[in-house]
Amino acid sequence: MFENALQVASLVLQDASGPAITSTGMAALAVGLAGLGAGYAERGIGSAAVGAVAEDDDLFVQALILTVLPETILIFALVAMILA
Repeated sequence: MFENALQVASLVLQDASGPAITSTGMAALAVGLAGLGAGYAERGIGSAAVGAVAEDDDLFVQALILTVLPETILIFALVAMILA
């Protein structure tokens, strides 16, 4: 296992002509991580919002706003990827 790691490391270090990941790759990574974070936040907010609305219909607007907030993070990440 250790020998394989050394071989992979030597292959990676041989190509020192450029960065290991380009700006487009970093932007794609940012969008992916933002999507994971938004999904993780949506998991808790969505279930709490459904429970609150089931008990009191007047909380629908507040629940909708809180459910949409994590998605704005993903929109910002998409804008950053387009600008990169």
